[in-house]
Amino acid sequence: MKVLLWLFVLVLIVAVGFGGWAWVELNRPYKGFQDDVFLDFPVKTRTNEIAQLLADRGVIRSTWMFSAARVLSPHSVLQAGEYQFDKPASAMQVYSRIAHGDIFYLVLTVPEGHNMFDIAEDLKPLKLFPGAAFLKVARDPSMIRDLDPAAQSLEGYLFPDSYHLDKHSTPESLCRRMTARFREEWKTLGSTEDVHHVVTLASMVEREAKLPAERPIIAGVFENRLHIGMKLDCDPTTVYAALLENRYRGKIYKSDLASPNAYNTYANAGLPPGPIANPGLSSLKAAIAPAQTSHLYFVAKTDGSGGHNFSDTLVQHEAATALLRAAEKYH
Repeated sequence: MKVLLWLFVLVLIVAVGFGGWAWVELNRPYKGFQDDVFLDFPVKTRTNEIAQLLADRGVIRSTWMFSAARVLSPHSVLQAGEYQFDKPASAMQVYSRIAHGDIFYLVLTVPEGHNMFDIAEDLKPLKLFPGAAFLKVARDPSMIRDLDPAAQSLEGYLFPDSYHLDKHSTPESLCRRMTARFREEWKTLGSTEDVHHVVTLASMVEREAKLPAERPIIAGVFENRLHIGMKLDCDPTTVYAALLENRYRGKIYKSDLASPNAYNTYANAGLPPGPIANPGLSSLKAAIAPAQTSHLYFVAKTDGSGGHNFSDTLVQHEAATALLRAAEKYH
């Protein structure tokens, strides 16, 4: 009886000792690689396959550690996706990351007022796909035609936001996510106004307004001009026309102002055929409810605040413009 008791105690000591050693090993950080490791686990990849890949690339010491972590978390579901490993981590930490779906992604941040050409440039550092591939999809309005039958492209509907992208992202999936975000925001506005008119006007407001408080006023100025058939003379539309024709040279030239392109509001009355940028929520609200004003003109102030001097008459506007030109010449 004593022999059995001592044997039991011995087995217990060994088990506790082994368990303690295993627990320490499972929680001891390890890094058996030099450069960052990227591993992509497709859907339905088995636990033992994941463990083998992790061990082969030096992320964990041994496959048994990952299997042990799986036993200790029997209800966890390992998430498919690409993972980045760049620092020492224990097998338990590695397992937890994969169970929580802490996948590797790149962030594309699209500021309010960026157009599709800006977004194509923003995508270049991410090296996921060529900017030209994005522009090809963005030029096709089919994703948004149900909401805006008059849409010329997806411009205006690629909602400004931060988007998490991975190596499986495509121009199509990105554009679909961006237009879906627009649909969400448009729905919250509850507007019955014509979406094409609102988004086109809002895109111009977004490019012109630097101060949030001026957005409704600038929208009001444009609406006043539209009401009396006066050309909008909006510089950003001239830039956009040049971008569409791949001839923009960094600033506006007389030839740009004279361009017959339909988007150039110096040469054509009325709104351009479609949006010239992707407006944020504030500019959309301003376009839905423009300020009731008698102003027909605006020009930048000379104080560098980003604000504008608004005028009712051409004489007042020319005086404000002369002040700006003098200030620019002085500086």
